[in-house]
Amino acid sequence: MMNIAQYLDSTYLKTPAQSGLSEEETLQKDKELAQEAIDHGIFAVMIRPDYVSEIKEYLRGKSSEVVVGTVIGFHEGTCTTEEKLAEAEKAIADGADELDFVINYTAYLNGDLDLVKEEFVKCTALCLQHGKIAKWIIEIAALMDDQIAEMTKHISGWAEANFDEDRLPGIFVKSSTGFYETENGKPNGATFEGIRIMLDNAGKLPVKAAGGVRTPEDAEKMITLGVKRIGTSSALALIRNTSSEEEY
Repeated sequence: MMNIAQYLDSTYLKTPAQSGLSEEETLQKDKELAQEAIDHGIFAVMIRPDYVSEIKEYLRGKSSEVVVGTVIGFHEGTCTTEEKLAEAEKAIADGADELDFVINYTAYLNGDLDLVKEEFVKCTALCLQHGKIAKWIIEIAALMDDQIAEMTKHISGWAEANFDEDRLPGIFVKSSTGFYETENGKPNGATFEGIRIMLDNAGKLPVKAAGGVRTPEDAEKMITLGVKRIGTSSALALIRNTSSEEEY
């Protein structure tokens, strides 16, 4: 039996406004997520930046090695490079181990590749300087197959051109935010075809599949394809060998 838990980023990314919960209730959900990770050997928890410091402290209090991840520029990715850097600097100061940036795929689609490259290089450099993992969400539901390939290949090329080879395992390409609104029932998260395209073009960079992995069989297939991490709001369902109705 494959140990799925070691690949999982157990995720809760709804804001209080989106969930209808209070700040205190949201923090409690994040603590429950952290405790589940401790209890079941889940690799990481992925939460909003506002809660990083408290969850990091909670895990320290439990003497836990569970990794704390957060999201930057979430979920549209259209804020400026300076705004992403500022948000990342605060998250790092608060104790985040991994930072999942939403790349400015809108700028990419509009042909402003220089802007996308600048934010990638500057934000990745910040993470690596502090010993953190940087993951770049390309939002595959917003892209055609050839654009998924091109965007992944650009990120791989920029990484290899700007950072030493031994740092490349700390730079991921990630599929999805789970918040992109699609039409006609189109998946808004990782698909097997989308992940295959990413893997074929990621070069030496690891790939993270996020969203849409709802059964243990799906998770094992993603891992067999070659993904190194899976982002899911259904971590316990995957571990307990049950399917999930969660969107992410």
